[in-house]
Amino acid sequence: MTTAVLIGPPGSGKSTLGSLLADRLGVAYRDTDADVEAVAGKPVSDIFVEDGEERFRELESEAVRAALAEHDGVLSLGGGAILREDTQALLAGHPVVYLQVGLADAVQRVGLSAARPLLVLNPRSQLKKLMEQRRPIYERLAVLTVVTDGREPGDLVEEIVKGLGA
Repeated sequence: MTTAVLIGPPGSGKSTLGSLLADRLGVAYRDTDADVEAVAGKPVSDIFVEDGEERFRELESEAVRAALAEHDGVLSLGGGAILREDTQALLAGHPVVYLQVGLADAVQRVGLSAARPLLVLNPRSQLKKLMEQRRPIYERLAVLTVVTDGREPGDLVEEIVKGLGA
């Protein structure tokens, strides 16, 4: 079984903390966005533009299913992976950690880059909307919530380890 599944909005620290947590626990790290890119043969942003969000979400759901079945380390999910009910069901019984972040910290971490397809038009406004829309789902799925605002990654890793009893 997966050691920890990290969920949260863009800029919450899933990739950074996922890698550090895996190192701390002596397990492998896996990111479903990287899995999707490997299968599709192109970056997430290109999948959105060329194939559409729905196709991306299908690939993402398949990536989550495969990773939960095959991977026994730390797993990071894309920020919107939790939107699909089938993915929510797959997460039941897994140690899901919600990395909660405020808008100011998320914007600072993400930057206002076009590499994030759902944040292209008005990044700050779009990120705020995504965070508000997804927050109840993140909270419902999580067995542990960790607030990441203004905190050092090492401290966050230790809080996750302690919170999961790992």
